[in-house]
Amino acid sequence: MRNIQLIVAYDGTNYHGFQRQHETHGPTIQGTLEEVWARLVEEEVTLATAGRTDTGVHASGQVVNFMTLTRIPEGKIPKAFNSLLPRDIRILRAKCVPDDFNARWSAKWKRYDYQIDNHPIPDVFKRLYAHHVPVPLNVAQMQVAASLLEGRHNFKTFAAAGGASKTFERTLYRCKVKEEDGLITVSCVGDGFLYHMVRILVGTLMDVGKGRISAQEIPDIIASHERKRARMIAPAKGLNLVHVNYTEESPFEVFPGLL
Repeated sequence: MRNIQLIVAYDGTNYHGFQRQHETHGPTIQGTLEEVWARLVEEEVTLATAGRTDTGVHASGQVVNFMTLTRIPEGKIPKAFNSLLPRDIRILRAKCVPDDFNARWSAKWKRYDYQIDNHPIPDVFKRLYAHHVPVPLNVAQMQVAASLLEGRHNFKTFAAAGGASKTFERTLYRCKVKEEDGLITVSCVGDGFLYHMVRILVGTLMDVGKGRISAQEIPDIIASHERKRARMIAPAKGLNLVHVNYTEESPFEVFPGLL
């Protein structure tokens, strides 16, 4: 048996999230990958994943792993996979990893990016990958609020109902808001994220940008542990799982631009 790690990119628009579900719900990323592998080598596998992205969420650096008996050289696995995968899913890299590697439990930190199209008229080429907000957002205040979200906190306020986490303590190493030509990107890097946490963080930052709440309220909102204090969940389509890290490198070594 070999333990194979895959780096996967996908457009989540047409998928009912990552996790395999009953076929009546529609296609999923996990289900599609497992079905294609079965067609390739006549072997059923179960994928472990770094993040169970929701319906409509994208990934440019998702990580999965699975145990297999096949002897296909790791360098040829991406080409074999991609020959049968739909065009909105691609295997970028494959390699053998130690048997104890698990895409979820071995992860040290993750980076998610969320894009906001802040033009009066939406960009037709961003419509599937950015949430359109036609009213001007105060980016400077969003940046102040983002900095106040950083650190180790109990993030219960920013966790949607339905998650399986037993603890709400997480470290948000970096929350950065950047604007360029009307496209706002919110980058969140942390040691783990609660159910819908990034989308709720972004929704809160957008409320700051709209003047509905002040940046200075963020510490009280965190400390309240009350879900109603962070009301908005940003739509799924703006979210992208960018990177999952398994080494001791800090986020700022991997992404110097986050400093």
